[in-house]
Amino acid sequence: MEELTYYYPRRREPALFNVNLEIEIGEFVLITGPSGGGKSTFCRCLNGLVPNFYGGKLSGRVNVMGKDVASSSTSELSQYVGMVFQNPEDQITRMSVEAEMAFGLENLGVEREEISRRIQEVAELLGISHLLKRPVETLSSGQQQKVAIGSVLVMRPKILVLDEPTSELDPKSAGDLIDLIVWLNRELGMTVIIVEHRLNFILDKVDRIVIINGGRVLVDGNPQEVLRSGEVGRLGVSLPKVVQLYHMLAEMGLTLRTVPLSVEDLENELRGASKWAR
Repeated sequence: MEELTYYYPRRREPALFNVNLEIEIGEFVLITGPSGGGKSTFCRCLNGLVPNFYGGKLSGRVNVMGKDVASSSTSELSQYVGMVFQNPEDQITRMSVEAEMAFGLENLGVEREEISRRIQEVAELLGISHLLKRPVETLSSGQQQKVAIGSVLVMRPKILVLDEPTSELDPKSAGDLIDLIVWLNRELGMTVIIVEHRLNFILDKVDRIVIINGGRVLVDGNPQEVLRSGEVGRLGVSLPKVVQLYHMLAEMGLTLRTVPLSVEDLENELRGASKWAR
């Protein structure tokens, strides 16, 4: 993205303003920040919903895998970018799981045998083969989210964009989903861009954190750089307890070598600190 500014129709204030951001192939990027700050609009720019579906006024440039978003159709971009929305019900349109997963491929004119092969392949990967004949409405929120992801993965996108995918899930389901996303990134090399507020599930998994608020990119860096700054907590980001404790200890005069991104990290750091004190 270069100098990206975007106004929704009939809005005087931009949803995004002067955004400059480059994401490398294979990166795992966390987008976070206060609600209403422009994160979802940022995601919609990547798959062409902005401006092709929402309309409005866009200036600057958005380039995805060599495609200019403003001059490319959403069907063209769907071959490169797969997007999973916060609420799976917002994107599920068919009655059965199998029909939902086939929908995008049918629209692209993929042959029936190839569609069936891809559906079986992805369903096994997600552990939902037993659900293929089930009506979507009979599934749990976690199962529906997997179906939404499956309908994206059968398209074989290079980039997976997820807008708060764990918001409707219990902690166990959320953890399982994040593990799956990590696997897609690390084992399949898929570029992952995820909007998330529940940072405790994901901080130790990502390569980079981008904080967006007021339509602007306020912070962009690796997790250690971003979280070491005391400014982060004042940007409206709800920090996990382990990171809050890091800053509390620093105020008390005990500075750990690295910012703990998980409970295990914190335990290791505290053990190390007790050795230094001897």
